[in-house]
Amino acid sequence: MAQHPIYRMSFAKVYPLLVAKAERKGRTKAEVDQIIHWLTGYDQEALSSQLAKNTDYETFFAQAPALNPARADIRGTVCGVRVEDIAEPLMQEIRYLDKLIDELARGRAIDKILYHRQA
Repeated sequence: MAQHPIYRMSFAKVYPLLVAKAERKGRTKAEVDQIIHWLTGYDQEALSSQLAKNTDYETFFAQAPALNPARADIRGTVCGVRVEDIAEPLMQEIRYLDKLIDELARGRAIDKILYHRQA
């Protein structure tokens, strides 16, 4: 099975798009970072390092220090696909992040996005 091109995409190229999406809706880079920290376990220094290294999506998630077990509670659609129904594990991780950023951009409170999903 051919690997999806997004897996080789640099996370450093996608990250500013995630931030811009949030900022267009009055949210902040710090909130985007908080979502990434919650989802992956990266602290700010490690996230900055991954961005500086132009790490691809596959490596970004493979090297995540502590993927949050509560991420399995993320439900909903991204690009018309239900995230909980995605069979490919890496694509599901990518879509979890997309879904959380979508919720942030829609104005949902950060504590409602993340902390109601605590394990």
